[in-house]
Amino acid sequence: MTGIPKTKIETEGEAALRRLFDVANGHSGQCKIIARFLVGLYNGDRFPFDLTDFRVIDSALFDDCLAVLKMDAAPRREVHAFFPDGGHQFEKLAEDWGITDHRLMRLALKDFRERHGQPA
Repeated sequence: MTGIPKTKIETEGEAALRRLFDVANGHSGQCKIIARFLVGLYNGDRFPFDLTDFRVIDSALFDDCLAVLKMDAAPRREVHAFFPDGGHQFEKLAEDWGITDHRLMRLALKDFRERHGQPA
């Protein structure tokens, strides 16, 4: 990060991100939703997040998600870059929770169609 001081949005967003990351590594139903939210921010093309999932998390978690979204709207760094070896940690989060990688699914579908003579 540059030598520019953090804004209030960045400070609050980073603190919320760290809390959410801890939650995402927990073991409840809300934890999986938070994990899906975080990996969606990490790579939304591969791991899209359904916004209606916000309906089942508690208000404190929802507020933290909003704080992270505000920070990520104009990021100085990607969400995974806030953690050591963050790319690996976010990939592991997706793997641990069995979150579907839609890029891999699209590639598998394309391969299937090509092998079975179906149009793409």
